[in-house]
Amino acid sequence: MIADPGNRKPIDDYEPEIRDQVKRAYALSGPTQPREFQFPRKWIGGEWRSFQKTWFDEFDWLEYNVARFLISQGDAFRGHDETSSSLNKGNYREMVEWYKNKVEVVKEAYEKGSKNCQMLSHHIQKDLTKACAEEVTAVIMDEIRGRKFSVLIDESRDVSIKEQMAVILRFVNDEGKVVERFLGLQHVESCTTIALKDSLVGMLSSHNLSISMLRGQGYDGASNMRGEFNGVQKLIRDENPYAFYVHCFAHQLQLVVVAVSTSSADIADFFNYVPLIIHNVGASCMRKDALLAKHHDVLLEKIENGEIMTGSGLNQESSLARPGDTRWGSHLKTLLRILVMWEAIIDVLEIVKKDSIKPTCNGGALGLIGKMESFDFVFILHLMIELLSMTDMLSRALQRKDQDIVEAMHLITDVKDGLQDMRNNGWEPLLRKVKTFCEKNEIEVPDMDKEINVRGTSRRRKQKVTNKHYYHVEIFLVAIDAILTELNHRFSEISSELLVCMACFNPRNNFSNFDVDKLVRLAEIYVEDFDIGDLIVLPNQLRQFINRARRTPDFLGCTELGKVVEIMVKNNMHTSYKLVYRLIELTLILPVATASVERIFSAMSIVKIDLRNKMGDA
Repeated sequence: MIADPGNRKPIDDYEPEIRDQVKRAYALSGPTQPREFQFPRKWIGGEWRSFQKTWFDEFDWLEYNVARFLISQGDAFRGHDETSSSLNKGNYREMVEWYKNKVEVVKEAYEKGSKNCQMLSHHIQKDLTKACAEEVTAVIMDEIRGRKFSVLIDESRDVSIKEQMAVILRFVNDEGKVVERFLGLQHVESCTTIALKDSLVGMLSSHNLSISMLRGQGYDGASNMRGEFNGVQKLIRDENPYAFYVHCFAHQLQLVVVAVSTSSADIADFFNYVPLIIHNVGASCMRKDALLAKHHDVLLEKIENGEIMTGSGLNQESSLARPGDTRWGSHLKTLLRILVMWEAIIDVLEIVKKDSIKPTCNGGALGLIGKMESFDFVFILHLMIELLSMTDMLSRALQRKDQDIVEAMHLITDVKDGLQDMRNNGWEPLLRKVKTFCEKNEIEVPDMDKEINVRGTSRRRKQKVTNKHYYHVEIFLVAIDAILTELNHRFSEISSELLVCMACFNPRNNFSNFDVDKLVRLAEIYVEDFDIGDLIVLPNQLRQFINRARRTPDFLGCTELGKVVEIMVKNNMHTSYKLVYRLIELTLILPVATASVERIFSAMSIVKIDLRNKMGDA
């Protein structure tokens, strides 16, 4: 008997006359208790926690199965056949039966209760779902009670081509932790600034949230959002001037990546060829299968030669995907896979060149092989991977729910410093890496001291430069300068007075940036939250706080402002230094990125599918 449904023999593979016996045997086998399974762990309460095998001994009825997980993922309640003789009555009824068998009180309630109250009507199930949503929202409202908060907003079309606006609240809870809570989706019939603003205010009002408590607004910078939502933030700030707007840092960073991909003619040409390579290699199922088979053979050869390590999660099956201007991290992911699957891609293009009947396919594959096996392509590939690796780490950090504006500013500065260091010291290491790759793959390496005609100019003008000048100055330096320029341009708000003052709370190096005068100025900006008496007391309270913080061991090595607040709550300092805590709280709730809202739309596409759309809005 195999407990795992994924490993056991399918019931249809048994002879018809013994299928009922097999089902009965599995039913009598008792709870599924995979004692040898390595249960996944989660970071909860400051430590890694997981399901414990010893619980099976303590509770013999306990199961670890997939049914509850599938339900939590939004699978359909109803089954195709829900009759009493059905082997699968659908998720809802099967779950009820399972729960009745485990909890005697529930079983008794169902047996003694009215038989026409089975909760199977889709109207009742929608009511149950709505009731659950209302209970969750009530908990969120209790959590936020009277606190200042920010909103993160985005809009997207659902499967029924209706414009939905998602709203998330960002605030600091009782434990001093920055949290982002999903408030709801609002169907908007118009995308005008007034309609969007009215929808937002209406949603907040329906939950007894006043716009006067709003202290931050976060929207993305996509072209279909910029006009409407920049107008929305202006309308809201006209009503509440302390609801400061922050352009989503993660989207701005993606715009930096897109700009760098067109920073020079050579780099733009490189990125024009990347989707052509992906299309030719994965244009059909047979080519994709051939690519995976070739890549598998290459991996086996490297493992046998000891060139790569083996282990859980390593050397997994990969596929190629086009880079997208709106998909965070897609450019780097695509280039890394081209590098990892290099030999397999070349082999598949060779197959296309030899076996294709169409001359256009033959010629296209031949041209792509020639392009890939050129020093230009390899050099730009390695350069872009180096540059995009830096921005990708920043992008991932900015998408954290608990990321604060002070740490985000510091991370951006770190990336700028890293790029500047690469500009000054990264040429030789990069060139060595490219040469090693070319030698390994039999790609010709040009003489760096040889003079060549300046590309893009007439030969009659006889303008010449060395290969080293071309690759170092016209590609390497141009790309780095372009990304630095874009970072300075896209994140120009970092130099604004508001964020400069907030940066004084940076706890790195034992609060080395702490500046009492600038923090008092920050309180003056939030004049609604600090009266004249508070502003008189605040300077002394700031000095007392920093003296104690620098003496408190818990703050040593602290690098994030969010951790500072948690430590203050832990040591009861948030009551001793109320004004300082209030100022830090206002800093923390200022939104950094709208990644959480993007995740809402990903979930929406799972929950509201074509079938459910036909049943009506949930």
